[in-house]
Amino acid sequence: MTEPFTPADHLAQVLAAYDDSPDPRLAEITRAAITHLHAFVVDVGLTREEWFAGIEALTRTGQMCDDERQEFVLMSDTLGVSMLVEMINHAAAPGSTEPTVFGPFHVDGAPHRGMGESVVLDPIEADEQVVFRGAVTSLDGTPLAGATLDVWSTASNGCYDVQDDDQTPMNMRGIFTTGDDGRYEIVSVRPVAYPIPGDGPAGQLLFDNGRHNWRPGHMHFVVAAPGHKRVITHLFDAASDYLDSDAVFGVRESLIADMSDGVCQYDFVLQPE
Repeated sequence: MTEPFTPADHLAQVLAAYDDSPDPRLAEITRAAITHLHAFVVDVGLTREEWFAGIEALTRTGQMCDDERQEFVLMSDTLGVSMLVEMINHAAAPGSTEPTVFGPFHVDGAPHRGMGESVVLDPIEADEQVVFRGAVTSLDGTPLAGATLDVWSTASNGCYDVQDDDQTPMNMRGIFTTGDDGRYEIVSVRPVAYPIPGDGPAGQLLFDNGRHNWRPGHMHFVVAAPGHKRVITHLFDAASDYLDSDAVFGVRESLIADMSDGVCQYDFVLQPE
């Protein structure tokens, strides 16, 4: 009697089809993804209806992506994958600034601004000014002249410029360069907690699982200097709500800063390559 063809037999057959891939790294990633996907289907006993619901959710995720919104990044963020990728790719050395998620609302081409210049193009009544200042140093404490800080955040209404037609493009964005002493100074507003978009598949998955879609108040930073590992990170307001339940798992204790007196003093420490 012929033995039945099992899920394990099927997996072996599928993996064998990738044995001759000309790209070893692509083959490694593809085979691992196939192995984990097959294990997932077996582990949960996925039904046809659930499989098709997943396909529909991925289709809607793609349909919601455009030049200003990346629903797949939101999905990755809320599943904790984005944070995991940063942790693997930027394993912070002791004493260096920890990374966190990049997020879906960075915009290339932010203007270069002078030391102490404001990123606020559209002041609103709710604004509470905060001056971010400090130094960028190497792990041994050496100040890093010419380091760049690419910064962005929501306005005080909880919206990024790309989400809000009333905001001037590049509002709350800028690229700053440290002086010879490695110091920087940025004038902005106190960041507010805000909900990530909840009208798509990422939000639906959150709500269906009893989770909220709020992030604590934060300013985004990408800090880079020649010869050093670039760090993608945030500074979180110590007084903000949701520090213990960030929808995208991005909060780290070392990135929580006091902003209560209108000044946020924070030194970024970069790890040499």
